[in-house]
Amino acid sequence: MRDRGNKVTVVTAYPHHNLASDCKVNHFDSVCNESGIDVLRIKILPPHMGNYFVRGFSQIVLPYIFIYNIKKFIKHKIDSIIVYSPPLTLSIVGNKIKALHEAHYILNVQDLFPQNAIELGILKNWFLVELFEHIEKNAYKYADAITVHSENNSRFLNSKKGVPERKLTVIHNWIDVTPYDKVNKTGKFRNRFGIRDKFIFLFGGVIGPSQGLDLIVKVAHTLREITDIIFLFVGDGIEKERLEKMIKDYSLENIYFKPFVSKEEYPELVKDADVGLVCLSNKNKTPVVPGKILSYMAARIPVLAFLNRESDGHQIIHEARCGYSDVSDNAQRASQLILKMYKGKSSLKELGLNGYQYAVKNYSKKVCVDKLESLLRT
Repeated sequence: MRDRGNKVTVVTAYPHHNLASDCKVNHFDSVCNESGIDVLRIKILPPHMGNYFVRGFSQIVLPYIFIYNIKKFIKHKIDSIIVYSPPLTLSIVGNKIKALHEAHYILNVQDLFPQNAIELGILKNWFLVELFEHIEKNAYKYADAITVHSENNSRFLNSKKGVPERKLTVIHNWIDVTPYDKVNKTGKFRNRFGIRDKFIFLFGGVIGPSQGLDLIVKVAHTLREITDIIFLFVGDGIEKERLEKMIKDYSLENIYFKPFVSKEEYPELVKDADVGLVCLSNKNKTPVVPGKILSYMAARIPVLAFLNRESDGHQIIHEARCGYSDVSDNAQRASQLILKMYKGKSSLKELGLNGYQYAVKNYSKKVCVDKLESLLRT
């Protein structure tokens, strides 16, 4: 957007979580300009760690902290605002800025909250359910346009939430393949983690309840005798401690937990893996598509996904011919697919190339930003 002649301001939370280990001691400026983009970082309560009560309270106060800081530090006229959800409560910021500046307001819906939290059993309190459903209703009501990342997400909002079709636009999550094209498979992370000659299934990202990674732990237990197979989890989240206890109880040595790596190192990490692993709990009932599928495609490695039945990820993987997917409700079937990919090493390169070509054709940044920019001008 900057390169297209727009003045861009990014308002975000001050980073405390999901940081690479070498970034945790860094200081980040609260107000600065980075490469021609104004950045405002706001210190908030930790939204990703801690118990669910703390996380819920954090989400409720979040928009008001944002609004206060936006009014304090941003003095110029705002023509357009794009809000990403989750967190859903940031839609309150979109509503307020739209009213204050008569701005054009686009809501980008990535996860269907509170629907997913209710389905996962995270959100049970009737008062909080009604509160978040009220916020959700207003989010869809006051947004001038709503973007979703798949066709079934659009249909879900239209049929289940009553959002008019005229407000809905499908803009797939984009992927820039350039950083992946610039690096080769070096073995750096294999050496760093002491798994140089292993067959690696990589899961990279947030380790939370939505992912349903118990399934992978059960698969690892089933396949523990095949010492050549390693499940590598690179990331962090509120489920990590519980999963580590499961691994200890099972006495497993084929699962490795490692902290987040930097954005710059991530493409090299993915290229060091043999297969990119994706997992979503089958308790999810929405068509969400995990973004990490695209990063695996960009790195030219095959994808193995265990998803809820409703996820559009199944269709994407099938159309791209970049790997395999199954419903995430059966550890035995999952183990069989793991073995299928392990034994079918000769086909992995072709699957990875298929995914790369599909991503370039369908998820390039230019195609997606063109569609987004057109909404800003309507």
